[in-house]
Amino acid sequence: MSADRAGGVQSLERAFDLLERMADSGGEVGLSELSATSGLPLPTIHRLMRTLVACGYVRQQPNRRYALGPRLIRLGEGASRLLGSWARPYLAELVDATGETANMALLDGDEVVYVAQAPSRHSMRMFTEVGRRVLPHSTGVGKALLADLPAGEVRALLARTGMPAATEHTITEPDLFIAELERIRDRGYAVDDNEQELGVRCLAVSVPDAPTAAAISVSGPAGRLTEAATEAMVPVLLAVARRLAAALADTGVPAGAGTGLPVG
Repeated sequence: MSADRAGGVQSLERAFDLLERMADSGGEVGLSELSATSGLPLPTIHRLMRTLVACGYVRQQPNRRYALGPRLIRLGEGASRLLGSWARPYLAELVDATGETANMALLDGDEVVYVAQAPSRHSMRMFTEVGRRVLPHSTGVGKALLADLPAGEVRALLARTGMPAATEHTITEPDLFIAELERIRDRGYAVDDNEQELGVRCLAVSVPDAPTAAAISVSGPAGRLTEAATEAMVPVLLAVARRLAAALADTGVPAGAGTGLPVG
């Protein structure tokens, strides 16, 4: 590899690293913050940021700090659609194994967005529109996603969004919700028990080490998702989540390979 090409590749790696650091910092940072976290000298960061600003991926604010730019939205939307298409064979597997509707959702800012679904074959089934956004505190996927975050970050998110009650069963107190997340971490899965919609129960797990925070779930009428059904479905959810994580990491795990865990 030539020196010029090696330098170009290194600059590209550094630019993407800076974008990820900006996202981790809430989307807006100063050059000194980037220098402190990345270890790069200020002149290098300034040069890279000028290029990103010129391309529209970063913009400079009136306070001279830098924020993620609007052109990233199109890339993010395209990546979300692609992620959903990769997930659909695994969601179909969940439907085959559990008989219930399967979903995949991402944490996007302070909201949960559904990016893929495979519907149940039952005449009475749950349906969540792909692209729908909800607050995380009243959903199984939202709880699974927030359980992976430090308690301080969760409290800050809840302070920004509030905790409106979708039903009489929704948890609306931050301390109770933090305690619920501790239980989720202990048992390895989350439950939405009539908290988003009366009569509906949902089981969810996070996708481990996914490139972005993701969770998968099965949902159906509370009368079908009983405690006995939960005991049978959770191992399947966990197994599919691990295989989906491996596929997203490009380990070559084929979609559609059986879990070996019969349900129902």
